[in-house]
Amino acid sequence: MNDSANNTLAMASDQSRAGKWVPLAMFALYIVWGSTYLGIRIALESYPPFLLAGLRFAIAGSLLFGYLRLRGAALPTARQWRNAAITGVLLLGFGNGLVCYAEESVSSGVSAVTVASMPLFAAIFAGLYKDWPTRSETIGLLIGFVGVIVLNLGSALSGSHVGAAALLVASMAWAFGSVWNKHQDMPQGMMNTAAQMLCGSIALFAVAFLSGEKLPTHPTLHATLAAGYLVVFGSLVAFSAYLYVLKHARPAFATSYAYVNPPVAVLFGVLLLGETVGPYDVAGMAVILFGVGIITLAKLRRAR
Repeated sequence: MNDSANNTLAMASDQSRAGKWVPLAMFALYIVWGSTYLGIRIALESYPPFLLAGLRFAIAGSLLFGYLRLRGAALPTARQWRNAAITGVLLLGFGNGLVCYAEESVSSGVSAVTVASMPLFAAIFAGLYKDWPTRSETIGLLIGFVGVIVLNLGSALSGSHVGAAALLVASMAWAFGSVWNKHQDMPQGMMNTAAQMLCGSIALFAVAFLSGEKLPTHPTLHATLAAGYLVVFGSLVAFSAYLYVLKHARPAFATSYAYVNPPVAVLFGVLLLGETVGPYDVAGMAVILFGVGIITLAKLRRAR
């Protein structure tokens, strides 16, 4: 009994140390990924959507893969490459690629509300693995989703039906990929990030080729700088942080960034583009923070 108890305590201690960077990773997801809404919008002024996403992840994945190999990191096994390819296509091919595509024809309000359904889908898919959200997590998820709707009540919720459908598919694919990833044999550490970005970029390039997308002849400086920002901060920093949080936190907590990103995007619009904040914006942000607070407290209670 003593040995069993000691082993349990040792495993809990190891898990605690492994997840010590979760708060910092969540900060990156909340703030950095919130800023990528604006980065994608600016980059799309010159770059077509699927080609933009493919370039973003191909460059970031190649840089990270090359760095890891120079440091002596082991290559993924064939099984791990297969799992990384499936997850990369779900998260980056369908998830990110379709969001970029939809932002050409759908208002930011529709985009934010539809993408905010992702944590709800993730909770349902997690239930398939007998990992249903707790009562507190469910309440927090629902409150957060309502907050995103309130945040966008003052905006024009308009756009094409095709764009809205693309966003819904993107949210479902991202949610399923996030949950499925947790239960598979994936590459170790940062190699998981590199492998998924490389595999996802291949799928994105294939769609770009079939769609007839081409690199712009004279891209604007702002669009190119925005694309570079997406490579470094949106991919290398934030996507790595997301995969880390997925491994060390529950799905409800890991996907809560989808609620925080819209108000962060609003704040960046105010600071950088001079956009105004109305009463719906303030009310929506308050409701979102309340919902995320409930999810965070539920995580802390489970940890204790």
